[in-house]
Amino acid sequence: MRLGFIGLGIMGRPMAKHLMDAGHTLTVWNRSWPGIDALVEVGAEEGASAADVAGRSEVVFTMVGDSPDVEAVALGSQGIIEGTEAGLVHIDMSTISPVVTRAIAARYAEKGVEMLDAPVSGGEGGAVNATLSIMVGGKPEVFERCQPLFEALGKTVTYCGPSGSGQTVKLCNQVAVSVTNMAVCEALVLAKKAGVAPGTMLEAISGGAAASWQLLNLAPKMLAGDFRPGFKVWHQQKDLRLALEVAREAALPLPGTALVSQLYASLEAEGLGEEGTQALVKSLEKLGNVRVGD
Repeated sequence: MRLGFIGLGIMGRPMAKHLMDAGHTLTVWNRSWPGIDALVEVGAEEGASAADVAGRSEVVFTMVGDSPDVEAVALGSQGIIEGTEAGLVHIDMSTISPVVTRAIAARYAEKGVEMLDAPVSGGEGGAVNATLSIMVGGKPEVFERCQPLFEALGKTVTYCGPSGSGQTVKLCNQVAVSVTNMAVCEALVLAKKAGVAPGTMLEAISGGAAASWQLLNLAPKMLAGDFRPGFKVWHQQKDLRLALEVAREAALPLPGTALVSQLYASLEAEGLGEEGTQALVKSLEKLGNVRVGD
């Protein structure tokens, strides 16, 4: 197929490459040159704008930062909507507001353009290894048509319901992973403060009911002092903000989510927003006057 890809950052770049490896032609556009150059070097064509990419494509993927970014790429000046024709499918794999997703889809519908919201979980490793979990909202018949494309990018592809459902499920995912991450941090600081080696504690509980992706993948990085990002603190904060907005609209209390968001806010206040989400342990260490990696 003739595909377009907009947003060639830490996640988008390997995802775009997987689509090329699957045999599709690709036109790309990004707000910065390194992402474009990396894909052009392996055979992609460079688009002049989001509108230009849409005009050359049957399906356009976006993987950008936040709701305003998707709105600008989709509906702004030289956006997808200005270069598109009826029949185009826009697959947005960013994590954004379900409300914004539905509003964009409604604008597209006026021009006969389809939209799928398809946020992902799995971080940089999942993007590089094509093992992402993909949560999709939109029309079921459009999802079925695009499913082979999703299978080139991820290991678990789930249709979640009408427009906005994929984004809602992704926010549920972020609630679960962030609160679990906080629990892992609390276990580490408790072990250290109580005089048990945190590494020994991890070994003891990793094979039981406490096992989680965060425990197995992030806790060793915390102990090693490795805070390089697979998923950045500020990205996590953006997702938690969206989850709390949805909860507020539904008059739903999410106390654990609110607490972990405040802990991440303390990291941002210290200028640590670019670090990986495993840096959450620093906030718990500061509160408890303890260092788990000592």
